[in-house]
Amino acid sequence: MHIHILGICGTFMGGIAVLAKAAGHRVTGCDANVYPPMSTQLEAQGITLTEGFDPSQLSLNADMYVIGNVVSRGNPLMEAILNQGLPYISGPQWLAEHVLQGKWVLAVAGTHGKTTTASMLAWVLDYAGLAPGFLIGGVPENFAVSARLPQTPRQDPHSQSPFFVIEADEYDTAFFDKRSKFVHYRPRTAVLNNLEFDHADIFDDLNAIEKQFHHLVRTVPAQGLVVANQQSSLDRVLDRGCWSRVERIDSSADWQVRDVDDQGRFDVYFGGERQGNVSWSLLGAHNRSNALAVIAAARHVGVAPCIAIEALVAFKNVKRRMEVKGIVRDITVYDDFAHHPTAIATTVAGLRAKVGAARILAVLEPRSNTMKLGVMKDALPQSLVDADQVFCYAANLGWDAQAALAPMHARASTFEHLDALVSAVAQHAQPGDHILVMSNGGFGGVHQRLLQALDA
Repeated sequence: MHIHILGICGTFMGGIAVLAKAAGHRVTGCDANVYPPMSTQLEAQGITLTEGFDPSQLSLNADMYVIGNVVSRGNPLMEAILNQGLPYISGPQWLAEHVLQGKWVLAVAGTHGKTTTASMLAWVLDYAGLAPGFLIGGVPENFAVSARLPQTPRQDPHSQSPFFVIEADEYDTAFFDKRSKFVHYRPRTAVLNNLEFDHADIFDDLNAIEKQFHHLVRTVPAQGLVVANQQSSLDRVLDRGCWSRVERIDSSADWQVRDVDDQGRFDVYFGGERQGNVSWSLLGAHNRSNALAVIAAARHVGVAPCIAIEALVAFKNVKRRMEVKGIVRDITVYDDFAHHPTAIATTVAGLRAKVGAARILAVLEPRSNTMKLGVMKDALPQSLVDADQVFCYAANLGWDAQAALAPMHARASTFEHLDALVSAVAQHAQPGDHILVMSNGGFGGVHQRLLQALDA
């Protein structure tokens, strides 16, 4: 089958392209911004890319058009597909019908930590010899790819693994399907990491998101498992009805972290019994909760907690999660995907726990749709409280970043031009400082520009 993917350069749709190609389909695609690194990754797979959405692409005579959720009515190629009555389908539905059908799906949902937790879970299952397939919204360093089909497990070299790990996003599916993506996945094991208000561009309030999470819970079979954090919003989701076994993390009844030392190592307990000690380099209580969820989910498919703990010790994290981009003059520059105030607070606090009294210079781009709308701007000062200095890129915002950060007084500065921001950070930085860059986009290549400015 020849499939043509509209919006192919997003992480999710790019992952679908890789899976489709590996499954033997002919894959082409288009997007408004065809540029590295996604473009080079896809072209290396033999996938032909087209810049833009010109209707002339219908001459490719694809058998199916797979539509990403960046495509809306008025898109010229989409309008041509509709006018000619050509077959089209959303990315999540195509994935469900052509890859996930018949698989034991392990879905990781939540406002924060989906990518890291899904990466951990895929790695634990792979370490245990189960060779899962996966589709993750980032690049786990243990694999160096964001998506792959199930492989051949060690235990049975004549079969394909039945397991597939997927990062389960609550964002809507497509312009013609406003359900959350994760409703399509029908997991047997579902991880609900946490739940807060986000995606203000499509959800009116927290209750609307809780409703979508409950739609996910409704799809988990009675023999399945829901792994859920002990959190009031998730309690409300489960109180709406749950027909599967539930195991709680950070709960005295089920999975617990105990005896955390000053290096971040900790003991894992289940039902009051010690399962082992996780000794790793990841920072923060959020990652310890992620680890508990992974150990619980892996146990559901037969991986003993002691094996899962061994695997976590060898976990290398995900690109853009507190990733060190370089060190110049004893000044360390990090890249992190944090963009929601809760994630920002957790990330800064994790770095603070690592570096102690050393100075943290936080460089922030409020780029997500929710942040651009200004819905959470008042939470920013508190989320950055552990930073010594804040540099905010305020271009293209619909609200006054300087006013929002005013409670931080002289500790916060805002910039309309990236060159001015880079110059200010470089001038302010001193040996021993830690520059933490946070954005869910490319941020104009600011990391390399900072390293060059520091070197100069």
